[in-house]
Amino acid sequence: MGYYIPVERNVNLFVEDCDPGYGKPILFIHGWPLNHKMFEYQFNQLPKMGYRCIGVDLRGFGKSDRPWSGYSYNRLADDIRMVIDTLQSEDVTLVGHSMGGAIAIRYMARHSGHKVSKLVLIGAAGFTRRPGIPYGLTKKEIKRWEQSWSKLIAATYTDRPKMLDGVWDIFFARYVTKRLKDWFHGLGIEASGHATAKCAVSLRDEDVGQDFSKIDVPTGIFHSVQDKVCPFAFAELMHAQIRGSELIPFQYSGHGLFYEELEKLNRELIRFIG
Repeated sequence: MGYYIPVERNVNLFVEDCDPGYGKPILFIHGWPLNHKMFEYQFNQLPKMGYRCIGVDLRGFGKSDRPWSGYSYNRLADDIRMVIDTLQSEDVTLVGHSMGGAIAIRYMARHSGHKVSKLVLIGAAGFTRRPGIPYGLTKKEIKRWEQSWSKLIAATYTDRPKMLDGVWDIFFARYVTKRLKDWFHGLGIEASGHATAKCAVSLRDEDVGQDFSKIDVPTGIFHSVQDKVCPFAFAELMHAQIRGSELIPFQYSGHGLFYEELEKLNRELIRFIG
């Protein structure tokens, strides 16, 4: 079922809850520039095994409201806190993909892991500007990351459909059908243009490196070695900095590992959550 949760005055987030009140809750935070529908192939399998899948559309994306402001990681993490408190959920597994992973990381630090018992980071944008640290990006790699996002931001304001085409060209490492790419393209088009651009600014400029040490729940890091959007170095960095984390490499996918290796991802997710 789907419903709306108010997170601040005149801002409501759309939430899809596969089975309210039943099963161990898994709260999914989607990546940029998609919405909760990206997790379709988790939502149609995990509930069979007793898990309650909860998907939220971040502000500006999917069916949620589209305010002009509020796209910093702090505000987006506060929105997640409002969703969790409204649902009165306990023992939550928080799952974030890409930017959703960065928001999940910020949530854990900013809200001391409130109600979350396990964290899963899927191709997470674990970006930090601190070059030279173990497993971190070099100064040159950081500059390249920032420049690529600056180009995406500029293209968002001039030809967003074409910009999205370019995203899907590097999103997948394996062959996917044109119709599947078209489906993902449609999810991206559903977002508001200003939210797409402003979240891209957050992806480029915000640093979650200082948050890693504040995570104190079991953390699974699911990341593809072929990821061209969020390099595997992000996964190595997070693994080195998050105490007791488990790194699960994916060999045969890109940034879309939740689809390209969906059977492995679902299997590893069930194993990790328990």
